[in-house]
Amino acid sequence: MSRTLIRGGLVITAADEVHADVLIDGEQVVALAAAGSAVAEGWTADTVIDAGGKYVIPGGVDAHTHMELPFGGTFASDTFETGTRAAAWGGTTTVVDFAVQSMGGALREGLDAWHAKAAGNCAIDYAFHMILADVNENSLKEMDLLVDEGVTSFKLFMAYPGVFYSDDGKILRAMQRGADNGGLVMMHAENGIAIDVLVGQALAAGKTDPRYHGEVRRELLEAEATHRAIQLARVAGSPLYVVHVSAQQAVAELAAARDMGLNVFGETCPQYLFLSTDNLAEPDFEGAKYVCSTPLRPKEHQAELWKGLRTNDLQVVSTDHCPFCFSGQKELGRGDFSKIPNGLPGVENRMDLLHQAVVDGHISRRRWIEIAAASPARMFGLYPRKGTIAPGSDADIVIYDPDAEQTISASTHHMNVDYSAYEGRQVRGKARTVLSRGTVVVDDDRYLGRAGHGRYQTRQTCQYLV
Repeated sequence: MSRTLIRGGLVITAADEVHADVLIDGEQVVALAAAGSAVAEGWTADTVIDAGGKYVIPGGVDAHTHMELPFGGTFASDTFETGTRAAAWGGTTTVVDFAVQSMGGALREGLDAWHAKAAGNCAIDYAFHMILADVNENSLKEMDLLVDEGVTSFKLFMAYPGVFYSDDGKILRAMQRGADNGGLVMMHAENGIAIDVLVGQALAAGKTDPRYHGEVRRELLEAEATHRAIQLARVAGSPLYVVHVSAQQAVAELAAARDMGLNVFGETCPQYLFLSTDNLAEPDFEGAKYVCSTPLRPKEHQAELWKGLRTNDLQVVSTDHCPFCFSGQKELGRGDFSKIPNGLPGVENRMDLLHQAVVDGHISRRRWIEIAAASPARMFGLYPRKGTIAPGSDADIVIYDPDAEQTISASTHHMNVDYSAYEGRQVRGKARTVLSRGTVVVDDDRYLGRAGHGRYQTRQTCQYLV
């Protein structure tokens, strides 16, 4: 096996920052030593990468993506090939996507379908959560089998009646099963029944523009559902992970639960940290580009989200990457905001946006790595194989230039979508060299990876319980 030596960089993990050299043998990190030390100077390698003046960080772990997801009569525009390639360009080296159980179908059928989509197509490593759309005796039994096979997290929805929605009884039963088998329940927490009433009322009143998507999906209905999910998890004795938290009232529910010592966790996404209802209100239907659920909130919510990330009331930043092109897909909702496909592109932008948050003083460098790599790896049973740089970990490593300046734009991004949610935003920082299991897949604005390099990852149960 070939050996690679990364010299002269500042190695940043969630736990430490140290000027160190990193030795890779084949696909794994085998040693770290202080830069310039006798140990490091004695190392030899087939390839030497100069990281002087750069950060050496673990590859990002994006624990919430939707490649090729069917939604609203269309499909997310990124395939596993294009989406994972774009992730690599942005310094993310592992994604956890969602396999979907169809109503009346088995979990196994959904999982097999997603394996077929991803196998041989991914540029980086990948794993699956399971969307549990039809809770019944058979699917509850299948949960046990999937946990044994390394699919250890299950997403349920309090939203989307008639599509993914589960009532409280079904949610409780799934949580009880997770409490027994170790599976982590992930919750889309919005009161979908009430939201559908408000949607119908808005459309009947002629309120059809994209901005009404945000107005009907009320902040209080996210907070109410978050509170209800927490109480159901308490009854079941199970941990709970709430996805894409966007409202300050929902953060408050999570913080209160964690203050009680409960195993309750929260994820937010870059769109809620950097975008707002101002974007949804952009004229000439441009606001459709920003339709996602949970929706964007007024700017004042952003401060509470950043606070939650600093205080660990929110543990993870994922993207909920689910891109739909403006032309031909988002346009399906002209004249009826409820028909706009829900989702934003972002898998390529997450690491850079969060580094900009370091530059702006919202979070520290180590917290950047924690929320973008280490915590998602621990939350979903991939640590320390992923999410850190240590002997025995996979050599998923990014040489990151903290001083590079770039302008985010659809004209330069690599996601298969015709717009950028962050068009024209200037950020400082850029992935210069990206290694996936010791193989260089991106180097100095050149893509060197290939479809099929990425491997499916089985996962342990949640390693983040308080």
